[in-house]
Amino acid sequence: MTKKKNIALVAHDNKKKELVAWAIDKASLMENLGIYATGTTGRLIQEAMQRPVTRLLSGPLGGDQQLGAKIAEGEIDLLIFFWDPLEPQPHDPDIKALLRIAALYNIPVACNKASADYMIHSPLLHSDYLPDDPDFTDYTSRSTPAG
Repeated sequence: MTKKKNIALVAHDNKKKELVAWAIDKASLMENLGIYATGTTGRLIQEAMQRPVTRLLSGPLGGDQQLGAKIAEGEIDLLIFFWDPLEPQPHDPDIKALLRIAALYNIPVACNKASADYMIHSPLLHSDYLPDDPDFTDYTSRSTPAG
């Protein structure tokens, strides 16, 4: 039996409308996926799509870290994060940490509509494909210097 895959949807304020419109347009491709989202983005997507969304805190209030934890726990299979490259974000370190943890755990990340389109249409997302689990053996087996 195939594990149900989960997608995380996140958007900065200036990109929320674009992400909601994208999600509505791709609703049929996401009907068998669980959806996680941060804060207001989650509420907007849930209302627009009329389907359940696992809503986390707002990004600046800890939602980005919650999402990172879900990735580390193996609950998220794809991160779609429409971020605004023209607007400085007060929680930029949280965003970098989220993107870092997605890269660390080998989770595909889309940062704009074009990359999200490629990923949502990928047969890999809609099949039994499982990416390689990261191997942290070298890191965890390091001896730490006495301090």
